[in-house]
Amino acid sequence: MKTLSTILAVATLCLPLAASATPKSDMIEFQAYFHKRFPKVPFRDYVNGVYAMPAAKGLRAQWEQIMQFPPYTFGLDRGKKLWNTPFRDGNTYASCFKNGGVGIATGYPYWDPATKEVRTLVMDINTCRMRNGAAPYKNVMTGPMADLDAYVKHLSYGKPVAVQINSPGAVQAYEAGKRFFWARRGQLNFSCATCHVEHAGQHLRGNVISAALGHGTGFPAFRSKWGTLGTLAKRYRGCNKKVDAAPFKPLSVQYRDLEFYQMYMNTGLPLSAPSQRP
Repeated sequence: MKTLSTILAVATLCLPLAASATPKSDMIEFQAYFHKRFPKVPFRDYVNGVYAMPAAKGLRAQWEQIMQFPPYTFGLDRGKKLWNTPFRDGNTYASCFKNGGVGIATGYPYWDPATKEVRTLVMDINTCRMRNGAAPYKNVMTGPMADLDAYVKHLSYGKPVAVQINSPGAVQAYEAGKRFFWARRGQLNFSCATCHVEHAGQHLRGNVISAALGHGTGFPAFRSKWGTLGTLAKRYRGCNKKVDAAPFKPLSVQYRDLEFYQMYMNTGLPLSAPSQRP
């Protein structure tokens, strides 16, 4: 049975349109909530997903053994090869990104004032392909795109998340992502927060539920369930299906805004992609 204080704390977080709330105050409150709830979990450890939860101690021991030979290694190698293979015009992917792609993932996703939308790294990889005469990848959840996404994220491994919200358009997209995170949907009437805030660290059907803090920092991830690397969009679609809600398209504005909100909540956490998840 949850204590009244815990319920009130969650209820406070569930007020996405509070007049005094700003993205920064939301982020501070969000991170403070998990620090108070799991005081023995180091802040940096939240990037390890379910393995950071005290209730997953047994899983963590198995995971540490798995990570001696990470299952995503082959995907990361494929991504590196793709990244360094020239297009027909002689350019490589590095020509499309600042600093050749090194360290750039900390700012993704971002609000693009030119197109007035949130752009993800997956979108910019496809734009780079088209700019250099190659067809965009239609599958943006697994395969070559997941491998490329993982490699570029790995070029920022260990660097702190630093997503920026510095314009009215960005705030509007952030608020849309925030509403999506807290809104209930599907036949089960669950929100993202139902599992990953209210029931974080608890057991569900034999599995331990991860905390929302840190979500996205390790994606693309190699999930044992998938047997391959998958992008964050694949994870979002899977979550929607679990609550019997119709999933959106992988590059939908809904999922991009959600990623924008979640990554801003992760401000200061180190990127850890690619990663391994159950």
